[in-house]
This record gives sequence, C-alpha cells and structure tokens, in this order.
Amino acid sequence: MTKRIRAAIVGATGYTGAELARLLLGHPNVELAVLVGASKAGQPVERVLPSLAGIVRGDVEAFDADRVAARADVAFCGLPHGASAPIVKELRARGVIVFDLSADFRLVDRAVHREWYGEDHAPELAKNAVYGMPELHREALRTADLVAVPGCYPTATILPLAPLFAKGLVEDGPVIVDAKSGVSGAGRAPSERTHFSETTEGFRAYKIAGAHRHTPEIEQELGRVGSRDVRIVFTPHLVPMTRGILSTSYVRPKPGVDAARCTAEARAFFEGSPSVFVHDAGACPDTLWVRGSNRAHVSYALDARTGLLIAQGAIDNLVKGASGQAVQCMNVRFGLPEGAGLAMPAAWP
Repeated sequence: MTKRIRAAIVGATGYTGAELARLLLGHPNVELAVLVGASKAGQPVERVLPSLAGIVRGDVEAFDADRVAARADVAFCGLPHGASAPIVKELRARGVIVFDLSADFRLVDRAVHREWYGEDHAPELAKNAVYGMPELHREALRTADLVAVPGCYPTATILPLAPLFAKGLVEDGPVIVDAKSGVSGAGRAPSERTHFSETTEGFRAYKIAGAHRHTPEIEQELGRVGSRDVRIVFTPHLVPMTRGILSTSYVRPKPGVDAARCTAEARAFFEGSPSVFVHDAGACPDTLWVRGSNRAHVSYALDARTGLLIAQGAIDNLVKGASGQAVQCMNVRFGLPEGAGLAMPAAWP
C-alpha cells in the first residue's frame, strides 16, 4: 500500500486516545491528521498530552464532522458510551470509516443493549457494525465501515475461552470469570474510586453478581463462537497498578479433555495471529509480560481434584484491550499486515 491512511482520533486526550496516538505515530502506513478533544479543545497538544511534546505540534481541536471528514479517511472514537454514537453517526454520514472504542455498537441484540446501557442512540448503525476482535471476525472486518472495538475485560476473557467453545470442549453450565484490572481501565477523569490513596495498597472487587456491563458482551461472543447460549459469573477486581488485565476462568471440560488438548486446539485456532501467544499447559501468564504491547498471553491448566479447567488470559488493557486492537482492526480492513505498527514487544520489566 503506497497511500498513507489519514487518521483522526476523536477523544484524543483520554488514555485510549493517547495510546492510539502513540501507536499511529509509529505505524508505517498512517498519517495522524487530526486530534479532537472536547474539554481540551484549543489547548496545545504538548500540554494536554505531555508524552507527545516535541513530536506532535499544534492544538487539540473541537469536533467538526465536516473538517474531520475532509482531512481523515478513518476516525478512531475514544468516547464514553452514549456520547460516541451521535459522533459516529455524523462521521459515517460523511463516509468516514469508524473504529469505535465505546460500548455503543458492541451488542448485536439491541434489546440487550438497552437493558444494560439504556437508550440506543443509533440503532440503524448498530445492525451494520462488526465486532472488532480479528481472531474471531477477521473476514467480516475486511469490508467493515463501522467497527465496534471490544472491551478490555471481554478481550482478556474471550480469547482463552473461544477455542474451547468453538471446538465443543466444555460442558454446558455457567462460566466463572475472575478478572483483575489496572486502574487505567477507569479512564483519565479523576474520581474518589481511582484516587491514589484509595487504590494503592488495596485490592477489591466491584460491580459483582451480574452488575458489570461487560457481562453480556462476553456472553454474546462465546455464544456466537460456540453456537449456544452462555451465561457467566463475572467478578472484576481493581488492582493497584496502572496497566494490565489478568482474566482467570473456570469451566468444566468434557470427558477426556485435558489442558494439553486445549493448548493444542488453541494454537491451531490462533495460528497466524500476530497477537496471541499460547503458553504450554500449566503456565501462568503475567501482565508484566504484555505491558505496552498488543500481545495476549493465553494458558490452560486442569485441576485434577475438582475436574475444572482453568483458562487464563493476560493483556495490556490500553493496547490489546482497546487502542491496539482498534489499530489491528484497521490493518485488517485496509488489507495491511495484521501486525503492522504493533510488532513492539512488551516494556519489560
């Protein structure tokens, strides 16, 4: 591909927006054309995003759909749910290909969306949105003009479980998901819950017992890949670190299915993926091994005493869990190597 893709980031001053800027600036096929941020519009980029000082000059811009459409081929929207859909609607009306990082278009069943998120702000667009997990929907992404980039918890949970459901390796019954996330998953806006003195040296669960909005997203994708209804018990935790998610899921395997079989099936399922690495059976992935990268580390172990299979997934919530996955989707959409601009290893230690 010789022509560079012109990209806009709407919601550029949050954590996912800043991560998108970092990734796109290093992409060989992309020109970062527009940085949009409502509350910081008119302020110098280097003041709002000090990591870009001396690299990106100019000011953060206010949103204007016509100006974005005139200067960008694609737009990455890193806005909260509800706020994103009207912006996406304007951009799609002007022919801009959109990669949306909110929850506004992730759920296929719009009645389920309304149950968990309230008003459906753009139902006419949602029916054409493609769920942006390349490992599951690569072919559909090749022609998608609106991509619903998955949530971070769903990514860390779905990736290790998808091969098991796709190959029919697990019994019916609830999936128990125990997941831990760094504080950056809560976004950049300060709150009491994410204040340093409220998070450091502590460890707690939140939105338990079916209250977390990522629950139906995980159920949807596991149900689609396994062609059956899936219910999960999802318990998320806040860990006093900046980045990373470790998801540990418990399922009952079918007779004769062990960790070695699951490992082999997962390696076949993810063959050719530039992002997913499947460890040997019994390994325990570490979020430090994926920090700053678009990598996902997956592993399986069998508890012989209980007969339960343990499936683990570790990702960086801001990269493979958000911005990096969005760039990966863009690569698929434009026929680029899927790992273009995403080949960097983790920042370790």
